Amino acid sequence: MINFRLEERENKSLRRQIISPFLAVFVALIISSLFILLAGVSPIDSFKELFIGSFGSRNAIAETLSRATPMILTGLAASIAFKARFWNIGAEGQLYAGALAVTFFGTGLVELPSFIMIPFLFMVGALAGGLLLLPLVLLKNYYKVDEVVTTLLTNFIIVLLVSYLLEGPWKDPMSLGWPQGASVIDQGVLPQILSRTRLHLGFIFSIFFAILIWIIISKHLIGYQIKAVGFNPSAANHSGVPVLKTIFIVALLSGGMAGMAGVTETAGLKGYLTLDLSPGFGYAGIAVAMLAALHPLGVIASGIFLASIYVGADAMSRSMNVPTYLADVIVAITVLCVLVSLIINQYKFRFLEQNK
Repeated sequence: MINFRLEERENKSLRRQIISPFLAVFVALIISSLFILLAGVSPIDSFKELFIGSFGSRNAIAETLSRATPMILTGLAASIAFKARFWNIGAEGQLYAGALAVTFFGTGLVELPSFIMIPFLFMVGALAGGLLLLPLVLLKNYYKVDEVVTTLLTNFIIVLLVSYLLEGPWKDPMSLGWPQGASVIDQGVLPQILSRTRLHLGFIFSIFFAILIWIIISKHLIGYQIKAVGFNPSAANHSGVPVLKTIFIVALLSGGMAGMAGVTETAGLKGYLTLDLSPGFGYAGIAVAMLAALHPLGVIASGIFLASIYVGADAMSRSMNVPTYLADVIVAITVLCVLVSLIINQYKFRFLEQNK
């Protein structure tokens, strides 16, 4: 048996840190090619169709950026929480909580001019997502309940609540029997960025919030506290960092980002709440965050990259007659390769002599 251990690198090369994610993506595409070959088609032609389907036209680019919008926001939700080692797996539920807030306030209860109504909907959506996470922080702090379990379970609770509301009290009588909520009023609908496409103002908001989170994490005191709690909560506490308060702030920021993803999908893409509002954006956000190495600005690039795979996979499936779930395979392999590259950047292998 080969004995080895991981030792943290003393000198971490900036060049290696920049190149390794791109190399990891390249290796992931090579490995993915094997699965495409098993499907009986050419990997080169398949990747060509995937690229054309995601970036080959004005409409394709718009669709990719539209798909990337909620993934960037849920990716930010995961990256903020994971930096503090608060394992928020509940972005899917927080997304739907934000969508519920939009449906409650934005379908006629509150009527304001667009330039006030749209920020108001983002605010209530963020509050809904953040407040959903706060009780789970208390459970973790006072009763040592694992947040992975509680955040994951809230996803099912919120989705079931949405299902009940759309089949009952919140069902739009004008929907011809389909389970959907009332339409968001015109003042609350996010305007299109490109005409005759589904790309809306939510994409600009997602970029803005990614930059804002980067500034908070890298330049503000609370960013230092978040990173300190993530490195060592006990040491952070002894050095005067208010650990519980910091985790509360992390919860509000993380849940708030996911809640705003619900706002973009309800007030931007569809215009009303449906049970299939999210095909798993909350879970995809974890992959986005890991691919970006938890860097807020990297989340923008990784969100667009993963969105291009999902959008391009549809075109690849139609033209090459391959299963669309290959997109999930490509994403999973890419994330694993990037994680390996991060480990290699952080640590080096030290082989140990075997005892004879």
